This record gives sequence, structure tokens and C-alpha cells, in this order.
Amino acid sequence: MKVLVTGGTGYIGSHTCIQLIEQGHTPIVIDNLCNSKEMVLDRIEQVTGARPAFMQGDIRDSAFLKHVFTEYSIDSVIHFAGLKAVGESVEKPLKYYDNNVSGTLNLVREMHAANVTSLIFSSSATVYGDPTSVPIKEDFPTAATNPYGRSKLIVEECLQDFQHANPDWSITLLRYFNPVGAHESGLLGEDPQGTPNNLLPFVAQVAVGRREKLGVFGNDYSTPDGTGVRDYIHVVDLADGHLAALDKMASQPGTHIFNLGTGQGNSVLEMVHAFEAAAKRSIPYEIKPRRAGDIAECYADPTYAKTILGWTATRDLQTMVEDTWRWQSNNPDGYGD
Repeated sequence: MKVLVTGGTGYIGSHTCIQLIEQGHTPIVIDNLCNSKEMVLDRIEQVTGARPAFMQGDIRDSAFLKHVFTEYSIDSVIHFAGLKAVGESVEKPLKYYDNNVSGTLNLVREMHAANVTSLIFSSSATVYGDPTSVPIKEDFPTAATNPYGRSKLIVEECLQDFQHANPDWSITLLRYFNPVGAHESGLLGEDPQGTPNNLLPFVAQVAVGRREKLGVFGNDYSTPDGTGVRDYIHVVDLADGHLAALDKMASQPGTHIFNLGTGQGNSVLEMVHAFEAAAKRSIPYEIKPRRAGDIAECYADPTYAKTILGWTATRDLQTMVEDTWRWQSNNPDGYGD
């Protein structure tokens, strides 16, 4: 199957490209490189022996997308391209609505024009807002607490409305929790430009000496140690979830919604201590005020994905932190310049 992967040089997109190639699919990557580097394609080729076709451009550019769909006979789209920093979204909401919402609507318009009717959308557990209970099931109420989450929720609602009006389409919404880890080769991992917005890449950069210490946002939540609890899922497990959705759902018309998580929550300090054990060094940190838009506790009930997709996360916390440390220690400056 020829799969257009938007945001395919990004963290999750690049790992998904590897899994696509290894399962016999052909990824075609588009990315504007606003938060990734073209060098990632070299790493994908090192791991798999195959280099994905790549076109640099923005999903908000209709002419660019028309060219992509004309150039390649696309069977399905996996849509990762989007901005993802909660804190930045609070400061720059219009930037997030423009990129995440307008960009997705433009992509769907061009898919429709090209008669490509299968879409897997990279959504987020943030669409559940501050849940009244955990673990979170797919039928829980949705109510985002920040513009990033709201942009994902708006897109979900737009896609559901569109699919209802176009019943031959297959649209899969994958709500994933907190991706961490790296490819076991140590060749690919998370390399955010600027200051990391997510926990583990920040911890890794402290461990390798790029940053002085970690800021822990809040230690007064109603959790076992007062720090926020999240469902951390290995990025390769997450990529495998996309492959399972592609295999099972791409040819099934309808809107399909799945949580991708482990079903287990870990606190910020638990993650820090696990990383210290893997890296065999201490991670200095300081407690800071809570961050706008954050919630206390969030982890998945992944039963539905297991039942329908036959997918389950298999990599444990130790593997997550060991793979992250292998990536960061082998690439102290990430992908470099």
C-alpha cells in the first residue's frame, strides 16, 4: 500500500515510516521541517535499507498537496503534521488553530479531490480534558483544557461530520497518550527544536549535559507523590498501532476511534528515577508552579484497540527509558545541524 505520511520526518512519523517499510508498505513523506530535519530520512534508510520518497511542503498549501496527489498514486493517508506543545498553544492559540485545524481541512479537501478516502488521524488524549475518572475509555466525554487539545478535538468533530456526509470514507482517530522512547538501533529518537516541551527528552538532555536541570511543574496534585501522572507509551508500540489501524480499518468505511496507551500511569518523578537508573546518573530537578492547561492524572483503557485491532503495547517502562538514553547518549546533539 502507498501511504502518504504527513509530518513523516517528525518523531512519531519517522518511527511509523520504519514500521510501514518493514511491513511491506511504501511511505511517501511530506513535511515542512518546522520541527524536524531531513537527515531523518538518512536514518530511516540506515535502519530499513529503503529511503522514503520525500517532498518538502506545508499541508496548508493546496497547490503543493495537489502536486503530491498527482505525482503519487496514494492509497491511504496517515496524518501526523501538526503543532503539539500545550504551553505554546496557550500563548499562541491562533497559530495552533491555523496549523492543526485549517491544515487538516485543507488536506481532506485535496484527498477528496484526488479520490483518496482512507485517513488515519493523529489525535490525542488531551481531547478528554480533565477526566472525572481513570482509566479513560473512548466513550468518555470530550472537553479540552488547552488550545492544543481543543485543536485536536475540533479536527475530530470536523472529520466525523465529513465522514457522515461521505459514508464511503474510512476515518480512524487515534487518541494517543504520552509517546516516549526511541528506535532500538539508537539512530532515531525525539529531537525537539528549542526547549523540549515533553518530559523525557528534557530529562535526556539534562542527563547528557545539554541542560542544567529539569523543571517539575507542580508537586501538589492528588497523586501518590504529588506530581502529574501520565500513560507513557513507547513510540514503536505507537507506530505499530498505526499499522494495525491501517491493516484493519483502511478498507472499512466509517469513523473509528481508538485509545493508544498502556493502561498504566506513571508520575513525573517515577519517570525521572527510572531514567536515573538507566543512565546511571542523577537528574537534578526543581519544583515549579503548575503549568497552564495541565491536569493531575491521565491514562488509558486500551481494551478496545486490543479487541478490534489486535494491538497492545508490549514495551515496558525500563525499555522506554533505556531506548531514550541510548538515542540521546549516541546523539548528544540530536540530529545536529
